[in-house]
Amino acid sequence: MTTFTVWKFDDPDGADHAAQILRNAEADGLVKVEDHAVVRWPADADQPTTAHGHEGNWRGAGWGAILGLLIGTLFFLPIVGGLAGAALGALSKATEDVGITKEQLDKIRSEVTVGTSALFAVTDQGDLDRLGERFRGMKSKLITTNLTSAERDVLFETFGGR
Repeated sequence: MTTFTVWKFDDPDGADHAAQILRNAEADGLVKVEDHAVVRWPADADQPTTAHGHEGNWRGAGWGAILGLLIGTLFFLPIVGGLAGAALGALSKATEDVGITKEQLDKIRSEVTVGTSALFAVTDQGDLDRLGERFRGMKSKLITTNLTSAERDVLFETFGGR
């Protein structure tokens, strides 16, 4: 099953480090990375910066469009007041087919703030036990995922991050 997760890190470089671990795990055959993006928000910056993984397959291209829309709308549109709600509402319509709700979008936007970073990952065929070993000690928090409650429990047991 293709899994969408967003992991928050309490420093602007944490997500970059996690993305490198994820790429290395893919090279070792532990997971298939469909796509990923990093949002980092340094303490002295007015807005975050991003890096997109651009995995080169057709499924990744579809997820890349979704990640680009998601990150652009959440962090870079100059939205205020009622426009903010309308923008998130439109974004939730665009993302609901992949299991991302408006509540999850609100949570992502409220959690990724100045001085933090986030790894947006779309993965498949992961060996959770072996991946968990690589990510141990990363001090991350799972912001959101499209997994069921039972699948989330396994993820928390393996990676921590509640």
